[in-house]
Amino acid sequence: MSSSNEPSTPDTEAGYSMSVTRPWLGVEPTPTFRQPAPRPAEAREAGATTAPATGSQPLVESISLLDDSTPLALEVAEDTRRRIALAGRRFPRPKQTRVLTVSNQKGGVGKTTTTVNMAAALAQAGLRVLVLDIDPQGNASTALGIDHHAEVDSIYDVLVDSMPLKNVVQKCPDVDNLWCAPATIDLAGAEIELVSLVARESRLQKAVTKYLEEQEAGDGRLDYILIDCPPSLGLLTVNAFVAAQEVLIPIQCEYYALEGLSQLLRNVDLIKGHLNPRLHVSTILLTMYDGRTRLSSQVADEVRAHFTTEVLKTTVPRSVRISEAPSHGQTVMTYDPASSGALSYLEAARELAEQVLDESEREQSNAATDRS
Repeated sequence: MSSSNEPSTPDTEAGYSMSVTRPWLGVEPTPTFRQPAPRPAEAREAGATTAPATGSQPLVESISLLDDSTPLALEVAEDTRRRIALAGRRFPRPKQTRVLTVSNQKGGVGKTTTTVNMAAALAQAGLRVLVLDIDPQGNASTALGIDHHAEVDSIYDVLVDSMPLKNVVQKCPDVDNLWCAPATIDLAGAEIELVSLVARESRLQKAVTKYLEEQEAGDGRLDYILIDCPPSLGLLTVNAFVAAQEVLIPIQCEYYALEGLSQLLRNVDLIKGHLNPRLHVSTILLTMYDGRTRLSSQVADEVRAHFTTEVLKTTVPRSVRISEAPSHGQTVMTYDPASSGALSYLEAARELAEQVLDESEREQSNAATDRS
């Protein structure tokens, strides 16, 4: 409601009158974004001027004109700076293929979302990436736009029938340099069928090793293999642990997500001691972070206190765009690349990729980002 002693300025485009009082501001913000025109009295008192349109100027130059007078405007300006720093950036290639298992036995913490969006971000940065979907729900296959109905050859055939992995791999239609081996509902019974098979814990490892050898001899080696696990610690997850060298753990910023972490770490230690001595937890990503709540900050601080080197600096916020993307058969990286969720996964992928750099190379990379 307008103050009784202050005139209102009609909005000629919208056809209504309005008045905005900003007692916390000394001046009106520069109208880079569309907003109601300032009242003449306020403009005279504050000496405000109307900036010319900047649509033709480069995005970098326009940052200085962004309205930073409110928390929302500050967030938009910061997201713009982060996006410019990562635009068109090529991530470093590892010296050999990195195989990461994305695992957490608690459901709903963002395993599949993290797998597909990290994979898409790495592929968009010029790396060759393969996603192995060993979750019977097949959500990773859906998000990547891959067919995974019952008649499609899948990871089930690789694990149970020893089918070569190259026979089930499909190319992602939306992202170059990204492939996926889909999961079908048949995987739901695979754990029972694997019990009676020879070398049941290492069947995926053998398939992956053979596939990598074929790739190096043919089209060129892969840079990353990301394995999306079911929310359990059964034989499918054990196969993923044996096939991988690293574990990436997404942790939801709530205390329930922390309860099963110690059990997961014990299982990793068991696999490391008996089946795969190379296995280690290399990366922890905090997901569904809500900066408005003290709980998220407390969980993040607690995780970082116990895992000082493994936790990525980037946190993934709660985002409607991230949730919407799979319904369109896409990752958020292609569905809405300008969203805060896509930007967070792109930054997390950069941190993951730069783990292969030594300290001096990492400092140079960070300096380049700061200059951007």
